[in-house]
Amino acid sequence: MPAGQPHAHEAAAGGGGASNHSNHHLPVHSPPPLPAEVVPAYPPPESEDDETWVWTQIKAEARRDADAEPALASFLYATVLSHPSLPRSLSFHLANKLCSSTLLSTLLYDLFLATLTAHPSLRAAVVADLLAARSRDPACVGFSHCLLNYKGFLAIQAHRVAHVLWAQHRRPLALALQSRVADVFAVDIHPAAVVGKGILLDHATGVVIGETAVVGDNVSILHHVTLGGTGKAVGDRHPKIGDGVLIGAGATILGNVKIGAGAKIGAGSVVLIDVPARSTAVGNPARLIGGKKAEGENDEDMPGESMDHTSFIRQWSDYTI
Repeated sequence: MPAGQPHAHEAAAGGGGASNHSNHHLPVHSPPPLPAEVVPAYPPPESEDDETWVWTQIKAEARRDADAEPALASFLYATVLSHPSLPRSLSFHLANKLCSSTLLSTLLYDLFLATLTAHPSLRAAVVADLLAARSRDPACVGFSHCLLNYKGFLAIQAHRVAHVLWAQHRRPLALALQSRVADVFAVDIHPAAVVGKGILLDHATGVVIGETAVVGDNVSILHHVTLGGTGKAVGDRHPKIGDGVLIGAGATILGNVKIGAGAKIGAGSVVLIDVPARSTAVGNPARLIGGKKAEGENDEDMPGESMDHTSFIRQWSDYTI
């Protein structure tokens, strides 16, 4: 066992015969288990780099959960606690999620790990996505919960690897990976699409992002969103989403249109033209509404980070139920 990795009896509650003596000699480098209600969303200012801090949190949460739920101890040990780093844990988990009888988990593990190791920007994006989910989604109870269970997070990380393969002209493999992600996670992102960091695919089911689409940083996208083309147009034919945009559930944005930074697209909207920055578009076809700042809203507030879906209602209507 490599140095620094936890022993099996640390992960399994009730330890299958682990003695009291061994329980009194846990490795001194092991972080203490976190109380269930104390799982911070952001690294403290005095912490080490974000990746180290987040990985430490993930391991502590996994130990806590293994102690609380012995049925998950083996899974948590194999997927988190037996690995020395976040890239190795993520690569192992993705490989086991996406493998098939003809696309082996060992091949995928090597592919994911080699890509993450060679591209520090990808690892930074992984951490930014974890921080985004933890801070924006009140249902996200911890970083390990996102890493292990959020299919939107996992789909985005697999896409990042597929995008690297596409850029390296390994396109058959990139497309095969896209297909597996669509099969397993019900998220279809073309490997040529450009996706920023700090992305939240909330629920994620049914998200489609086309080949020439661009998604900026700190964007939040809900389920059943389509960033698609208008038909048989060729070339640059998909939407360009600015930083900090929030796209509501079931929204459809078609064609080479620009959604400005900090814009908000209402649930179920169909957008066929550009949407200016800091504006709200709703309806089918979408129209611009609002224009005033909501009470308590600052110029620096970005809908993609605040997840504020409804402030525009207060801005344009006094109607209440």
